[in-house]
Amino acid sequence: MAHNDRPTAKQQAYLRSLAQSTGTSFTPPKTKREASAEIERLKALDHSPTQARRADRDAVHGATRGGETRVREGEITGYGSSARWNS
Repeated sequence: MAHNDRPTAKQQAYLRSLAQSTGTSFTPPKTKREASAEIERLKALDHSPTQARRADRDAVHGATRGGETRVREGEITGYGSSARWNS
């Protein structure tokens, strides 16, 4: 691939911006043509409302690690290979 066929920095920045505003991801393009096609694809998508994106981000960051499947205090006795479930 020729060096001058790579996507421009401006195309890459615009792709990141579009992906963030639509709440999607993309595979980094290898050529300017691929970048243009990906830009058109992302422009055709609906933009996620700012509040919804913020709520999603906050929910992920504020989630308790392990969720409902985590082991809670008092459910096991011991440590490591000697740990056992409390009956």
